[in-house]
Amino acid sequence: MNKDELKQKLTPEEYAVTQEAATEPAFTGKYDQFFKKGIYVDVVSGEPLFSSADKYDSGCGWPAFTKPIKKENLKSKTDTSFGMIREEVESSDAGSHLGHVFPDGPADKGGLRYCINSAALKFIPYDEMDAAGYGQYKAQVDENGGPNE
Repeated sequence: MNKDELKQKLTPEEYAVTQEAATEPAFTGKYDQFFKKGIYVDVVSGEPLFSSADKYDSGCGWPAFTKPIKKENLKSKTDTSFGMIREEVESSDAGSHLGHVFPDGPADKGGLRYCINSAALKFIPYDEMDAAGYGQYKAQVDENGGPNE
């Protein structure tokens, strides 16, 4: 998809976040305090990224996850913007900027905190996963329970 097609498909905020590595303001994203059962996919490509079973309230102001559905669906690179050294996370297929990963997550879940912009994500409710073509990921949503409704 070229830039003009993406600008038509995405909201201005979704485009800025995924294509220009912008960050939505803390505590403003629609998925920050959202804990329904399902999966989160890349808003650009639909690539499956995170399960609700791995989502938790980190208090950081953005959706936080302990791990991706599949490690190969993410790629990371060092981000030195704003005078900080962070690990930026992108989707593998579309190269969408998602957010950052930090080593301060729950120790019992691997110690990582994937801090992800809501604008980079689309939520697929558990009951709609089969119809949307994501039925094979239901086991990841069911595993570990989690704070799901």
